[in-house]
Amino acid sequence: MTPAIVVRDLTRRFGDFTAVDRVSFEVGQGEIFGYLGANGAGKSTTIRMLIGLLVPSAGQASVAGHDVASAPDRVKASIGYMSQRFSLYLDLPVEENLLFFGAAYGLAGRALRRRAGELLERVGLDAQHDATTGDLPGGQRQRLALACALLHQPGIVFLDEPTAGVDPVARRAFWDLIRELARGGTTVFVTTHYLDEAEYCRRIGLMVDGRLVALDTPAGLKRAWVPDRVLVARGRGLAASPWCRSGSTGPDCCRSRAGQCR
Repeated sequence: MTPAIVVRDLTRRFGDFTAVDRVSFEVGQGEIFGYLGANGAGKSTTIRMLIGLLVPSAGQASVAGHDVASAPDRVKASIGYMSQRFSLYLDLPVEENLLFFGAAYGLAGRALRRRAGELLERVGLDAQHDATTGDLPGGQRQRLALACALLHQPGIVFLDEPTAGVDPVARRAFWDLIRELARGGTTVFVTTHYLDEAEYCRRIGLMVDGRLVALDTPAGLKRAWVPDRVLVARGRGLAASPWCRSGSTGPDCCRSRAGQCR
């Protein structure tokens, strides 16, 4: 099966500064691919090149079979994109935002209204269809932004830190939607700072100072980079014992009245 995204030695320079340095990877169709790294590591710059907003300085990349440098308009028509910053109109009702962006994708009439209704139900916002977008809590705004990115039924979706600043319950609901998309065959390229979200990805690429320093499954990365035993504490009122605070290990490490490490 042809990969949805193919990247070979992709590079982007801004003057003397190299933001993305000879990055190479492939993303399979229907895969949730996580792209991790600190602020300034090159994640957003990579996405901007892959969605046709930024011309690479060197290297090659294709998205949905289209070259990002020579056919950026075809790339844009084939993908959905949810930016790091919320970019919908806050003063419009929820449904009107969908209708506006659907028209930008070339949808119109009954087909557009039908598709908007389907997506509002899918993301759980059908009851808020006439609410003002600016009045929605952060988690619901992000679900609306995802719905806008899916209006034209793209096969590939780029999500740039889609759950930043969203509470844990809303983050879990959002990731339920992402996994549902992948089960339906949509390729999802997502950046995140949350390591628990990275566990949902089939594979993870780790960016450091513009370079892709690791690429593997979550389990493979943990075997390679966290070879020692990992202790997980669950329960209410957990507090680290003196063993844990001192960096030592022992039978009482992380044990508390409410829970125990495993």
